[in-house]
Parts: sequence; structure tokens; C-alpha cells
Amino acid sequence: MTLSCLALIPMSSILKAWGPRMKASLRTCRHLYLDKWPSPSHTITRTFTLPPNPMEPTGTVVFTTVGRPQYGFDLFSLSLDPNLINHTSESRLTDGTSLNFNGHFLDENHTLVFVSERSGSPRIYQIRSGDTKPEQLLAVPGSLFHDRPIVKNGSLYFVSAHERPEKPFISWSAVYSAGLDGKAVVRLTPPGVVDYSPAISPSGKFIAVASNGSRPWGGEFHELYTDIVVFRPAEPDKRVVVCDRGGWPTWSCDSSLYFHRQADDGWWSIFSVNLAEDFQISGVSEAPHRITPPGVHCFTPAAMQGSNRIALASRRKGSKFRHIEIFDIDSRKFYPVTESLNPNFHHYNPFVSPESGFLGYHRFRGESSAGESTIPHLDPVMSPVNELRMLRLNGSFPSFSPAGDLIAFNPDFEAKGGLKIVKSDGSKSWIVLKGRTAFYNSWSPTEKHVVYTSIGPIFESVRATVQIARISFDPSDLDDDREVIPADVKILTREETGNNAFPSCSPDGKSLVFRSGRSGNKNLYIIDAVDGESDGGIGIRQLTDGPWIDTMPSWSPDGKFIAFSSNRHNPDNVDAFSIYVIRPDGSDLRRVYVAGCEGSGDVDRERINHVCFSADCEWLLFTANLGGVTAEPISIPNQFQPYGDLFVVRLDGSGLKRLTWNGYENGTPAWWYGRNEVDIGRLCLGSGTGDGDKLTGEFDEPLWISSDL
Repeated sequence: MTLSCLALIPMSSILKAWGPRMKASLRTCRHLYLDKWPSPSHTITRTFTLPPNPMEPTGTVVFTTVGRPQYGFDLFSLSLDPNLINHTSESRLTDGTSLNFNGHFLDENHTLVFVSERSGSPRIYQIRSGDTKPEQLLAVPGSLFHDRPIVKNGSLYFVSAHERPEKPFISWSAVYSAGLDGKAVVRLTPPGVVDYSPAISPSGKFIAVASNGSRPWGGEFHELYTDIVVFRPAEPDKRVVVCDRGGWPTWSCDSSLYFHRQADDGWWSIFSVNLAEDFQISGVSEAPHRITPPGVHCFTPAAMQGSNRIALASRRKGSKFRHIEIFDIDSRKFYPVTESLNPNFHHYNPFVSPESGFLGYHRFRGESSAGESTIPHLDPVMSPVNELRMLRLNGSFPSFSPAGDLIAFNPDFEAKGGLKIVKSDGSKSWIVLKGRTAFYNSWSPTEKHVVYTSIGPIFESVRATVQIARISFDPSDLDDDREVIPADVKILTREETGNNAFPSCSPDGKSLVFRSGRSGNKNLYIIDAVDGESDGGIGIRQLTDGPWIDTMPSWSPDGKFIAFSSNRHNPDNVDAFSIYVIRPDGSDLRRVYVAGCEGSGDVDRERINHVCFSADCEWLLFTANLGGVTAEPISIPNQFQPYGDLFVVRLDGSGLKRLTWNGYENGTPAWWYGRNEVDIGRLCLGSGTGDGDKLTGEFDEPLWISSDL
């Protein structure tokens, strides 16, 4: 692959037509609302290239994506035995570069369109039998998310998430089409409507989607409350709801659809609905019919043309793995496909060739397969903002050293992963603390050898013992010959004070702000960064106080403010957090309204965490639920919060910008705000250079899918 290192990060021609930047003087709710959430255009006919705005956020953002580094997805296929008993061995269809998933066969010759993240964001590629590398089919200007590609009758249909809805808490996902002859990209989803998972009927006359309509997202993600909607490609505004509650539609013929939903007994199952010839006029009178029986979870169906059979993904009692099976509707019998081939791998989202000669799916490529076998510590990601570079970390809670040449992080805070340090070019890492659970790090801005962290269990009660620790080491030990470096651990908080976590160091290196549950509530405290607190309470003072949760503080680079997340506006709701700022002396406490103006209904739905400042203290970077869900969560591995994406906003609440788009949970960002550029010259998209962990494919199925029913 011949991608130039960092030439694509950031892109200089990213779509930047989301409306004029908020003027600080605009204070009315109407102006605030319109500037943050402008209306989308219906048809894309041009690209937007604007010169860099000197007031735009700059620097380097490092963040985490839950589970994603271990996926190692490639697309595979096998020939289908007409008797569904003996299947040939698998053939790998993609090249082991990055992640490759959600394929679609164009013919019986293994011509394939699929999604790959090899360019730093999910884009659409095509590969033919005998090709060694795929070609990129389409990249919608300004889109950093493409999904579910289908080619039919000379047109490409797909999902993109580049047009901003008019309100927050609405997914950006919509269905588009584009001619393979270079015709313009056209939005098929009406403005204000959300569509997922398109399927084209065998004749190409109809499109079925899982649609949320114009309803606001209610926060659900175990099962999206989508309907099955059908329309003609030439008349996308004439839509018919053929079934309430359903997702991932697939056509068996032009008058019959299959889809998945969670049945009333708790089992995910495949359902069918038949359409009358004049259904667009008369509507749909037939109720959906359940196809697969209870006792096995079935999802993401793919109809097999010319037969009453469905390929599907299943989860069975006694197995933690997702496998592909074929269900014969006439005999009501399951035929296993992948369990005998790869019993200990997850298999996702089957698709079938037009004449049902081949079955495809994606899975972890395997440790011994050709292709990328190492997870880089840092992986470049496409950025939507000029001069703002983005890197995905294989770990959590990154924190930059004073010079920006090193990053401290927690490799796995649920498995006593401790603390590691990696060069900011990803070329070398060291273990600093091992065998202990540590999370949320803050590198001293004035000491290149000191990192602060939380030691103890995460997500525990106020009385659980969690300590703030000062980790010091000798920088000269960071050489290429060492894997583990000696470090001194000094506990700064007293054991009997309970849950102390989330430290952030002041710019002068003298103090730490952190969250503590010592009073019975989780509030903020400031402690001496060197000596900690004494038995007499010396060296510590309380910054906030109340029966709510104040957490994840971040000290501004100029030392004037501390930003943090809190539910103090509604303490009874532990699922909604907003940004607050306060001065270190406890004065000037105020809320930063992100989703709307004060008093609007949207602001109290904010779920915002992991806040940090830009270098000029004008911008806040954070994780939020403002963009809803981008893809059907049941179709991907476990995500605790698949609505988590990164955003930036000005300190006055204006200028909101989204930074990430995918079906995963993105979070724990760090923002390099030093004067020197971070040394990331060795990082290349898809290069696999640098030190890293072995790719083993160890990730979880959705933990909320239970077989104990």
C-alpha cells in the first residue's frame, strides 16, 4: 500500500459546511440552536474546501475505542453445498490490512464490495477475484463513516453519516446512492429521518431500511426501536412502514422480507412479512410472522435467492461465540456452517451471492494468517478538522509527557494491566507498573519523570479503596534494551478515605484535583501533588460539596479553571452528566451548555465525560452521546456505550464539532497542547510499524445478549 505517512491526517479538504461559527455575542436560544445544529442539504453535488481557520482547534488528540484494536476482521467465503451438509474450506477475500467487514457479492465470481478502515475511516472498497489489493469505490466529501454497501443495476447504495441533523440526540446515519459511472451522490433518506441497514430487492425496484423515522433517539441501544420501511429508489419520499419494530432487512423476493427483532420471550429471532402487489397504495395488512424458534438467538439475516433458506448469525446456549448457520424454513431445521471450521471465533453479518452459490461473512483473521498481526500502540485516524490530528490508542486514559514525546496509559484496567509508557511515534513502549489495577493518568506538566494515576478497582462505590498514586521513575531507563523500568509508587491519599480517583495535575505541578467519595458523595478535592494528605487533614481541601457526582476533572493549561463532569443539575439521574467549570479557589462555578441553551429539554439528556482543555483554553474536548447510534449495535462486538463519540466545543458552549463517527464507543481522550509538535513521523496508515501487542482476536460478544431465558 502506498499511503504517505500522515499525508491524510488531517485532511485539508474535509467538509466544513456545517454553518458559520457561533459568535460569542449570540446568546438567544434560537441562534444557539441553529448554529449548533444546522439543516442538512438533500443532495451532495460538490466538495467544500476552505482555508484553515486560525480559531479552529489544533494539536493532537489521542483516544480509545473499546475493543476495536483486537478485531482484526477480514472477509471470508465458502461454497455452499446444496444439501447444506458439506461445505468447502474457507477462502479469505481481503488482504489482512486493517479491518474489513460488511461485504456484498456482486456476482458468482467473488466480486465484492465491502467496508474497510485502511484509510483511517470506514470507506467503501471493491475487490475482484485474483486482485491482490482492493480499489476504493467512493468517498463522500466530508464523510468519515460509510457502511453497508450494495451494488445493484449500476448504482451503489450505502449508509453515510456526514450530514448533521437539526437537533442533538438524533443519529446522523442516512442512506445514499451514487452511480458507478460517477453520478452525484444523492440522499435517499428524507431530511430529519434516520435510516440504517439498507437492502435492495432482487429486481432493484425497492429498498428496505431499518428506520427510526423522525423520532428522537431515546437512548436505547440493546435493540434500536426501528421500523422496517420500504420505498422505490426513484421515489424515496414515498415510504411505507411495512412492519413496526425490526432491523437488518433482507429480501427473499420483491414481495417478501426477512428481518430480526427481539421477540417478546427475549430471544432474538428472524421474522418475515409479505407485501401485497399494491402495498404502496393499500398498505400492509399481514402481521409479521416469526420464522426461527425460541431457544437460540438469531440475527443479521441474509436471504438465499431461489430457496426458503436464510443465512444468519446465531448465539446458542452454552457457547460464547457467534456463528453462521443456515435455517431451512420448510423443515424448520438449522444447518451449522462455521462452528466446525472455527469453533472459537466469532463470525458476523453473513451475505450470500446472487445465485446462492457462495456464503460470505467477516471474522478475526487468525493469529497465523498473512496480514497485520500486531496491534500498533497508536493508529492514525482521519480527522474532520484542519490541523487537528487524531490517533487511536491501544489502551485507555492516555496522558502526554511535558515534551509530548511520551504517552502514559493503562493497557487494561480490568485485568490489573497497570501503567505503561509509549513513545508518541509508537515505536517503543515500557511497563512502569504491573500486577495492579490502575486507571486515569495525569503526567506532571513540570516533571518528565512523574505520572499520577488511580490505583484500585474502577466503577466502584464511594467506600471502595482506591488511591491516588504518584509514580516516579528515572527517564534514563527509557532505553531500547528495557521492557520494564523500575518505578517508585507513593500513595498520596489515606486508605480509610475510600474511593479517590481521576487525578489531574495543576500546570505548576504543585497540586492535584481529583474525585473522592470520602464524604459519602463523590465530589472534587485538591491535594498536595508531592506530599499528599496527612492524618490531620493537612495538604488537602474540598473543592465541591453536595449530594451529587462530580468527577473526571481536568485542570486548564493556564491554571485558571477546572472542568469536570457532574449530574448536580439532576442528582437522581446517574446516567446524565454535563460539563461544569470552576476556579481552583471554588468560585465562578458554571455549567457549559452543549446540547442547547439553558432551560431547553435537550441539555438534561447530555451524557458527557472525559473532558479536557485545548492549549489556548478556548476549547473543551469530551465524549458524549449527542450523535446517537451510528450502526445497529447487535451487528458488532460488545460496546458498553456505542453512542460514545468525541466532540469539541468552545468554553462558552458555542462551535460544537463532532470528531468521530463509527459504531463503537470512543472515549478517554488526551489533547497535546505543548508548543512542540508530537513526534508521529513514523506512524503510517496501515503500515504496522512500531512496537505493539500481538493481535489475538480477543473481544466480547454483546454482554447484554443473554441465553438464560
